[in-house]
Amino acid sequence: MRDLSARPAVRAWVEPIVVFLVIRAIGIAMLARFAQLRETTLGDSLGLWDGQWMIAIAEYGYRHVPFTQTDARGLHTPDTAYAFFPGYPMLVGAVAKLPLITPYGAAITVNVVLGCVAAVGAARIGAICARMMADRSPIGPADPRRTGLLLAALFAATPMSVVLNMAYTEALFCALAAWALVGVLERRWLLAGICALLAGASRPTAVVVIGVVMLAAILARRDGWRAWAAVAISPLGYLGYLAVVWAHTGSPTGWFRIQTEGWGTEFDMGRATFDFVNDALVHSGEVAPVATAWIIIATLGMLMVAVWSRMPWPVLLYGVLVVASIVLSSGLMMSRARLLLPAFVLLIPLAMAMARWRRGVAIATLVPIVMGSAWFGAHMLTVYPHAM
Repeated sequence: MRDLSARPAVRAWVEPIVVFLVIRAIGIAMLARFAQLRETTLGDSLGLWDGQWMIAIAEYGYRHVPFTQTDARGLHTPDTAYAFFPGYPMLVGAVAKLPLITPYGAAITVNVVLGCVAAVGAARIGAICARMMADRSPIGPADPRRTGLLLAALFAATPMSVVLNMAYTEALFCALAAWALVGVLERRWLLAGICALLAGASRPTAVVVIGVVMLAAILARRDGWRAWAAVAISPLGYLGYLAVVWAHTGSPTGWFRIQTEGWGTEFDMGRATFDFVNDALVHSGEVAPVATAWIIIATLGMLMVAVWSRMPWPVLLYGVLVVASIVLSSGLMMSRARLLLPAFVLLIPLAMAMARWRRGVAIATLVPIVMGSAWFGAHMLTVYPHAM
């Protein structure tokens, strides 16, 4: 006799993965066509910019990255590679040790798997939030399963979701962030703490995940030793890598110096973002800067809607801090659409609203979103010269 109780659990994984893969396949098909028309290749497009750094670190290690890899100034120093956190390249390097797997192949394959894991996590968060917000949100009650699937679809169709298929850290970080939030919402503190630890070894934005997990665990200290364990282990990945760079550079602020000198990234209270948005909307005649400016504005709008909709505080706090960490810092402005991708939780109110619509209306709404995302990602990778 079949175990019927296992069906919902299997479906909770299979459905978001299918939705994610279908939408991302459309995006990749669009990119392949753009690459053909622009006389490049799909493979080259998926390994551009920071992706080359990730693959080089995975293949050669930090100390032996080829000098052809440079920072935003066109320079390569003994410190430059240390701007990149080790989680993703180490994972890629481990997979590349398997027979017949190249570092590039490992990077792309790993991100397909991680993107699926992130989509399942997004669906889980959407379903949990729909249940928690049913009686308190002005949006009104929404079916948890449909909300989760729609959030997974919207996550797969964000403007720069193409990066989930590139040799970048977004797929890994989004997967870890999503499951850390699942751990917090379900009070599974070891899951939350381990995901925060691994996220901290993957990219600097992880301070947001670490802060949310630690605060939630401290407030839930009556849950026992698991909550305290989450508090203790959450920052270890992030602090551990900063310590590695400290040992390499001889300075406790070594990583921050490398990042600022090499890529011009520093906290400026949003002045660079404000200037970019104004300049793009008033003076730019190119699609990419104007679209990026509107993506930033739309994200701030979604942030206000998320506050209005009374999302669970850990999810809302995570979304607020992700947006703040990007909008209030300087650096390459054209990368903002990519960097804002981990704030996908701000799409929960939209997913809940769409879950209340008839299925045909929801699908018809998703079609232009998916096609617009596919076109924008392909345009940014093959037409605009400095998009990431």
